Amino acid sequence: MNEKITPYQSATATKKEQVASMFDNISETYDFLNHFMSLGIDILWRKKAIAELKALQPRLILDVATGTGDFAFEAIKILKPEKVIGVDISDGMLEVARKKIKERNLGSIFSVQMGDSEGLHFDDNHFDAVTVAFGVRNYENLEKGLADMYRVLKPGGKIVILEFSKPRKFPIKQGYNFYFNHITPTLGKIFSKDNKAYTYLPESVAAFPDGDAFNQMMTKVGFKEAKDNRLTFGVCAIYTGVK
Repeated sequence: MNEKITPYQSATATKKEQVASMFDNISETYDFLNHFMSLGIDILWRKKAIAELKALQPRLILDVATGTGDFAFEAIKILKPEKVIGVDISDGMLEVARKKIKERNLGSIFSVQMGDSEGLHFDDNHFDAVTVAFGVRNYENLEKGLADMYRVLKPGGKIVILEFSKPRKFPIKQGYNFYFNHITPTLGKIFSKDNKAYTYLPESVAAFPDGDAFNQMMTKVGFKEAKDNRLTFGVCAIYTGVK
């Protein structure tokens, strides 16, 4: 699923390799552009997504596609877990995360490591919760990635996924499409040294099986109570499921 949409349309590199290279290239400007292009709303989305885990109070959390660590930092602030482990395929993004961990003196709680979201190097039934923010649409094999996250989650554990969605109602749909397809690539070209990344963004969102299609995929790999909560007129969605 979603394998044909790649950042660089390379005939020799896999989607996974291209995504890793893309995030290495944009790692230094990623946080700034995220907040700038979403007008800061992405911060509120993260808070709302993490709130889905308040009742569970997970002690051990796996943050997949952790990037620069923003989702994990929010989880630490709100949930006060004992340990968060972040994995990502981009060393450039992880380097930014490591600097932020050191600056915030959170090394005893939050650690990051290179890791493939579709082949996690953790035991079965290991984590109380698994989180992913703006990462699943980049998976080379989405179903395989979901299945592996299910594998490492403890029975009774919960997954929370935050991902861009596609508004369906006029005029939000039209305004969103214009902004994502024209404004976003332009801003990316101005502020980032890899303008391809911000052309890939709307393409990957358009190709992503959001809403019911994604819920069905979660159910297929084993998750129970798979559901989505659409935010900001459908621009973004929180997906949750229980093992």
